[in-house]
Amino acid sequence: MAVAASTEGMPLARVPQTRSLSAVRTWIYTLAALVVLMVAVGGATRLTGSGLSITEWRPVTGAIPPLTEQAWLVEFEKYRQISQYELVNKGMTLSEFKFIYGWEWGHRQLGRLIGLAFFLPLVWFWARGVIKGRLALTLLGIGALGGLQGAIGWIMVASGLEPGMTAVAPIKLALHLTVASIILACLVWVAAGLKERSAAGEVPAGYAPRILMGLILFQIALGGLVAGSKAGLTYNTWPLMDGALVPPASALFSVSPWIENFVDNVVLVQFNHRLAAYAIVAFALWHAWTLRRTAPNSKTAGRATAMAGLTLAQMVLGIVTLLLVVPLWAGLAHQVFAMAVLAMAVVHARVSAV
Repeated sequence: MAVAASTEGMPLARVPQTRSLSAVRTWIYTLAALVVLMVAVGGATRLTGSGLSITEWRPVTGAIPPLTEQAWLVEFEKYRQISQYELVNKGMTLSEFKFIYGWEWGHRQLGRLIGLAFFLPLVWFWARGVIKGRLALTLLGIGALGGLQGAIGWIMVASGLEPGMTAVAPIKLALHLTVASIILACLVWVAAGLKERSAAGEVPAGYAPRILMGLILFQIALGGLVAGSKAGLTYNTWPLMDGALVPPASALFSVSPWIENFVDNVVLVQFNHRLAAYAIVAFALWHAWTLRRTAPNSKTAGRATAMAGLTLAQMVLGIVTLLLVVPLWAGLAHQVFAMAVLAMAVVHARVSAV
């Protein structure tokens, strides 16, 4: 059973350890904030059509951008060889190219910064004996997942560099976003578990908080498919889609083979995202209502109520984004707020007793 977070009455030997773990927790939450920033910059990179502007993967030397006019012309010429330039941006000026290059370079540079912000403090804490055992292995696993995410990012970009492609493959963009979300969830889970808490005010919540967390992760993956297939630019009405609450089967499964509809058919992709949003809000409201009825003054019920409010707000933001045909500010707000909802869901699942 967790105990109160206060150090009053603790043996003196435990106080330095508690302070050290507090520093570790702050570091991990900082990493989580950087991941959210990375998702935001990645979203801006996608929405501005900048993701294919750098056509090579150079993890080390790519940290230095073009510094001379000649170097810029070389990079621009590489971009002019891909289909996105020929089919979408033909006639783009060098100044316009520098704009989209800056977004993609910033996205990759932020990835390098996160790598340094992860491994340097990890080594320092480990050397001091603050991080060890299961915690050390868990953090190493998260670090490995971060390295894998970098490789997934390049695989995603490479899919858009194929002849005839003008954007990255939707399934690979969805995978890239989902893995980023899993990394964020893992960081928040670990950080939330490092804080000593009082059991007062907590009541058993069963598996509902973890189910809600899983549903939100699934919805983020569906959102990645919406973003990758640009499904948000179509059927910009709500609650109806092309005049129907449920589109006809002929529209939902118009692509052959039928399995590809779940990735490439913008009707089904958007419809699935809508259905998942309704399910999450309904589940969150039910979860909050159940706890409010059985333990109205508990901390657990308070968090569940907050989760219901967050999921409802996120759905409303999604509807606004759809109706406005995904302007940059709304698309970014919807994506970043999804990370906030996920983080809160992880804390609720981590703290709530099963």
